[in-house]
Amino acid sequence: MSKRVIFVCRGNICRSPMAERIAQRFFADAGLDVEVTSAGITDEEHANPMDPRARAVLNRRGYDVRPHTAHQISAEEIRRADLVVAAEPYQVQTMARMAPSTRNIVLLRDYDPSVAPGTPLDDPWFGDASGFETIADQIEAAMPGLVAAIRK
Repeated sequence: MSKRVIFVCRGNICRSPMAERIAQRFFADAGLDVEVTSAGITDEEHANPMDPRARAVLNRRGYDVRPHTAHQISAEEIRRADLVVAAEPYQVQTMARMAPSTRNIVLLRDYDPSVAPGTPLDDPWFGDASGFETIADQIEAAMPGLVAAIRK
């Protein structure tokens, strides 16, 4: 039976779609049956495509760059997911208020043993393209831990 994982950031145009595409590859390479999607906490980027800087980084690294359309996460999506993976601590708290009975909301970088628990995946939106490379590195660093957690 397939598991459902949703990656969440602020607007669903930078970090969460990058994490979605990177995770799809890591899960497939690990032979795991996981349905991976992404969403934003806010609706400010609703229906917008992935940031071109994020697409460019994914493309350079050989990840899937098919079209993406941003959307806001719903309480129902949170409840249906096996795991909801947030970029920042405030997003974990916001989603916990949206779906108070769920215990499946985690912080992405908590799966990276090289950083302290609670470390956010910073928003690269206001920076230059190099910030998106850094974000991709940080997402990739968390993937082995996330893959191990999904295997359990």
